[in-house]
Amino acid sequence: MHLLSVFSIRNRALIALVTIVVAVFGGISLTSLKQELIPSVEFPQVAIVSAYPGATPEVVSNDVSTKIEQAIQVVPNLESTTSTSSTGQSVVSASFDYGSNLASAEDKIQTAVNALSLPDTVQTQIVTGSFDDLPVLQLAVTASGNQEQLVDRLNATAVPDLEKLDGVRQASVFGNPGRRVVITPNESELAAKGLTSQSISDALSDNGTLIPGGTITQDGTTLSVQTGQRIASLADIEDLPLTASSSSSSTSSSSSAGGSTSGAAGGSAASGGAASGGAAGGTQTSGDGTAGGSAAGQTGTGTTATGGAGASSASSPTRLGDVATVQIAESPRTSISRVDGKTALTIAITKTQEANTVDVSETVKAALPGIEAKVTGSPQFTVVFDQAPYIQQSIDSLAEEGLLGLGFAVVVILVFLLSLRSTIVTAISIPTSVLLAAIGMRAAGYTLNIITLAALTIAIGRVVDDSIVVIENIKRHLQPGVDRGRAVLDAVREVAGAVTASTLTTVAVFLPVAFVAELVGELFRPFALTVTMALVASLLVSLTIVPVLAYWFLRPPKGHKHAGASASPDSSASPASAASSTGALSSGADLHDAAAPDRLRRGYQPVLRWAIGRPAIVLVLAVLVLGGTAAAVPFVKTNYLGDSGQNTFTVTQDLKPGTSLAVQSDEAEKVERALRDVPGVQTVQTTIGSSGQSIQAAFGGGASASVQYNVTTDAQRDQTTIQSEARKRIDRIDGAGEVSLTSSSGFGGSSDIEVDVTAPTQTELQTAAQQVLEEMRAVDGTTGATSNLSAAEPYLAVKVDRQAAAERGLTETQVGGLVAAAVSPRDTGSVEIDDATLDVYIADANPPATVDALKSLSIPTATGEVPLSDLATVEQSDGPTTITTSNAVRTATITVTPDASNLGAAVQNVTKAVDQLDLPKGASASIGGVASSQSSAFSQLFLAILVAVLIVYVIMVATFRSLLQPVLLLFSVPFAATGAVLLQIATGIPLGVASIIGLLMLVGIVVTNAIVLIDLVNQYRRRGLRVREALVEGATRRLRPILMTALATIFALLPMAMGLTGKSGFISQPLALVVIGGLVSSTLLTLVVLPALYSVVEGARERRADRRAARSGGAGEPAPDGVSDPR
Repeated sequence: MHLLSVFSIRNRALIALVTIVVAVFGGISLTSLKQELIPSVEFPQVAIVSAYPGATPEVVSNDVSTKIEQAIQVVPNLESTTSTSSTGQSVVSASFDYGSNLASAEDKIQTAVNALSLPDTVQTQIVTGSFDDLPVLQLAVTASGNQEQLVDRLNATAVPDLEKLDGVRQASVFGNPGRRVVITPNESELAAKGLTSQSISDALSDNGTLIPGGTITQDGTTLSVQTGQRIASLADIEDLPLTASSSSSSTSSSSSAGGSTSGAAGGSAASGGAASGGAAGGTQTSGDGTAGGSAAGQTGTGTTATGGAGASSASSPTRLGDVATVQIAESPRTSISRVDGKTALTIAITKTQEANTVDVSETVKAALPGIEAKVTGSPQFTVVFDQAPYIQQSIDSLAEEGLLGLGFAVVVILVFLLSLRSTIVTAISIPTSVLLAAIGMRAAGYTLNIITLAALTIAIGRVVDDSIVVIENIKRHLQPGVDRGRAVLDAVREVAGAVTASTLTTVAVFLPVAFVAELVGELFRPFALTVTMALVASLLVSLTIVPVLAYWFLRPPKGHKHAGASASPDSSASPASAASSTGALSSGADLHDAAAPDRLRRGYQPVLRWAIGRPAIVLVLAVLVLGGTAAAVPFVKTNYLGDSGQNTFTVTQDLKPGTSLAVQSDEAEKVERALRDVPGVQTVQTTIGSSGQSIQAAFGGGASASVQYNVTTDAQRDQTTIQSEARKRIDRIDGAGEVSLTSSSGFGGSSDIEVDVTAPTQTELQTAAQQVLEEMRAVDGTTGATSNLSAAEPYLAVKVDRQAAAERGLTETQVGGLVAAAVSPRDTGSVEIDDATLDVYIADANPPATVDALKSLSIPTATGEVPLSDLATVEQSDGPTTITTSNAVRTATITVTPDASNLGAAVQNVTKAVDQLDLPKGASASIGGVASSQSSAFSQLFLAILVAVLIVYVIMVATFRSLLQPVLLLFSVPFAATGAVLLQIATGIPLGVASIIGLLMLVGIVVTNAIVLIDLVNQYRRRGLRVREALVEGATRRLRPILMTALATIFALLPMAMGLTGKSGFISQPLALVVIGGLVSSTLLTLVVLPALYSVVEGARERRADRRAARSGGAGEPAPDGVSDPR
């Protein structure tokens, strides 16, 4: 690598020009990088969200979730599936490995779902997501007057204006139930005309469709033929003709009427209430309807295939509007959205993939006053969520800490070198390396976020190391009368191998990160590559720019001419003179040190000589230190990714299943008031019930009996204090249900411990889940526990007497269809009116509103109308709130909220409690959630550390050409854990993923010092010194650069470790603490333990060589294994 220095010295002008170009392009790259909170990660999940209005969890599970879960098993690379069936909704989640082609998986899942035969009223949507899909901004819109009109005004004005702004991908309005077309038939009028409500469904399906008819060529012009016209208004619907061919006549004989009734029932049952089967004996469109129609036709006495329709076949068609009312009505409200207690709409704004989050936020907020003024009705827009301020604060904070660290590092260099010129030459490597890394980040497509910026900030303390070693050696070689170019090149050549090996070892430790899977790998690969680019850049700078600048700006010390810089060593020379003759002592200052060492060396030499003279004691003490470190490990707190400190948190309130929306709203007001009274809380956004957002349903939230509060706080206040006070105030509320608080980690995924329970039957599952829940509520280190089976949901069970129904010409399915048609409006498709797509529902004019009314519901049969109670019993039962399956096995999940300060202790306590449970036979419980994520991440990262040690060993074997000496150097690695563990315990900062990344860095960092030391010791031995003298000379000569690099790194990381700015500490602070603690302990022990260990191993080899030489009468001393003369 020293050839780079030769090239640089010979082409100094070119190097200067390249440096300027790098500075310019690096600055452009750094300022043009996108700013976001964390690297955008695409979740390897595809969720199939299905709405099945009115269906119980059991029905949803059987008719939707199970079918979808089975159908998608054929999708390649599918890792696992889970499904959650709740009232009216199914969510099936398909998990894949990170890095899978989700677009292809989504297409295959869509194909599999499309091939299924699901109930007609089921609406399915496939959802994927990444961090880019999360809103950049959320706006709350409040105004007096009609909310539906406000929605129309927002969609007409605000939404288009917002979506025109640079970087905005989509602006969506939530919080309004929407509108639909409701057709209410007059049953008596229909009966008088010989029609049924099925006639209306048929008319809607048979009209309003454009049908291509080919082409006609006339007079040289080819004309396309198109038949039909769309339904575009309520008047068009009212004018639709109802024909008897689509229904059965009420004027037929009783047997024909019986056929009619049964056919209609079959149609209703076929669609689960959509009545798509057709009339008696008529054309049928679904399986059950066909069966029903056929049965009806068989029981009727009509003489034609269309049953008893003959009575009305000759009459003119009846208009739909003559027998039904048609109107646009508000859809049933399933959720309520409030901001600070006021009913509000929400506008969620997402950005394009290439857009800058901060820029989009600023652009939108700047445009809001103008957009607000354009919307009539004087609405008020309030920003209730904004990613940008926290991103900007985090980036600014890390940048400030980095600049402070840079300043501290430069001061350390100045104190050691006592030369302003040398300090400037050395320090130039910091900005140059960072700018080169910025160019690499831009080329790799990385963004400027708290992960990559933390990498640059951490690298500031390391990028100067190579330059320190190079400049310190150049200063020793610069002597009066010696050619500057020759002196610089000799100095660089002497250390080029050491700095190259040390940099490669530091870089190589990050290679295993490329193989870390799941979220941790996705997040920290950019960190690893950013640090790698900065360190490689620092190596290039130290071997190119630093020698050139040293040639230009450094001067030899004043004094007599010294010719020893290139003298050959004498085998009989004293240690000092031998070292001087090698060129290691070549400057005037070093010659002075040989005769009269400075205070630092004078203080170190007695310790070093004592350690070399008593290696057994030193090694025993070292083993005791390692034993103490191992004993201290259990006292270290642990977490996963940590709390981001973001000024938002979420409160979830779970009420009794079946609680009405109105009661939920009343209960929510209590929690809203408590939260708004917490000092530091700025905004409380409340969502009651299911919001209807597919992404929310797919990735958590939106349960029918839950209330979610998104709380925004004052960013300048302590977030832990605010959340603690919020918990206290919520706990004082009586009758508020189960309330849990979750802080924002900023990384997505679960932050709770989950206990998954399985059992052979639903009853045993309920028992086991309740048993686990009660045990989890008593576990130390947790703040609460909830279960998705903690309570049963009431429902009305209509149990059909199959024999009684059959006697009246009906089946169980047909009775169910008639009940569904009477209770719930039937979805019969959609129409487009005034550029809005509206669903069309057929509703019963007088739907049963009570249990008694349902029992009295008139059911038409072949023998006349009878009350439902004659055919079935109606009783209230309790069923599961949700039905959850994992890989098609029914499960229950108990969610435990851990104490954020020590996740590891909470996991241990939960695991111990689960192991002690005596569950029913066949039931089992396993730990998941954040506990599983932490365990997986820790095991992978510790394995990465072992692989990193192996890689470092291979590099050192190649450097020293010895198998033994690299083992001695690796002995310093365990001592890095000593300081890291003790500092984690002393500060109380939990050890998480960021901390383990710090340990991974230490593997390369601590070996760097050992390489620099042993490399010079080996050079002295090659030049004739004995092991003991070589250790003394080499260690004392390398004391200054080793301490300089260690202290420069420590002081550069000090602002982050202290959390001076208070932002983004959850990544940088634990990482910096680990590196500082490990570097302090490993440096001190490397300077003492490593020489003692080296003297034991190499001293024994030296003595054996001496005995062999004595026996053979020779007088040579073999050079140590692994090193040849660098010249």
